[in-house]
Amino acid sequence: MSRVGKKIIPIPAGCKVESSNSLERNVHLVSVTGPRGDVLVQEIKAPIYIEIHDGHVHVKRRNDEAQSRAFHGLYNRLIENMLKGVTDGFTTYLFLNGVGYKAEQKGEGLKLQLGLSHPVEVQPQEGVKLGILTPQDVQNLGFGKEKHSVVLKVSGISKEKVGSVASYIRSLRPVEPYHLYGIRYSDEHVQKKESKSGAKKK
Repeated sequence: MSRVGKKIIPIPAGCKVESSNSLERNVHLVSVTGPRGDVLVQEIKAPIYIEIHDGHVHVKRRNDEAQSRAFHGLYNRLIENMLKGVTDGFTTYLFLNGVGYKAEQKGEGLKLQLGLSHPVEVQPQEGVKLGILTPQDVQNLGFGKEKHSVVLKVSGISKEKVGSVASYIRSLRPVEPYHLYGIRYSDEHVQKKESKSGAKKK
């Protein structure tokens, strides 16, 4: 049995998990509602199904085929992330570092100066918020010693959407290894390389 799939998931206080089965499509629709009324819905294909009792979610499968075992762990983790999302949410921080790199809040989106000939505007997906940390926020989170030009915040209840938006922003200006200019995740380590030197004299 999948070690991840067999994990019993506790339902946090204030959260509600419901499952509806569609015989026509042979799927489960699992909805998770958080204390603030946030709702996430996940489609679970057969032969995986869930049972809810005693304040816990049990993810189960009807056979031991390889694909079923793989889906068993996948759906268990997805439901666990849904519960975390509607209670605590997910947040990813991005460091902008480079000469002239700037960020400006523009409505719900961001206007970024990334050393290009033109600014780049980023709009969030539904349910995702974009922000720029203040100097005080940067210090409180322990990012001050990094001395980055700008720190961006991507947050939301869906781990998938937060990761997707953060990945897109990072792709706008990947970090180059010589001066470490570019955009990277707060927990991403980039090995700095020595500057290229001229041809060695014979």
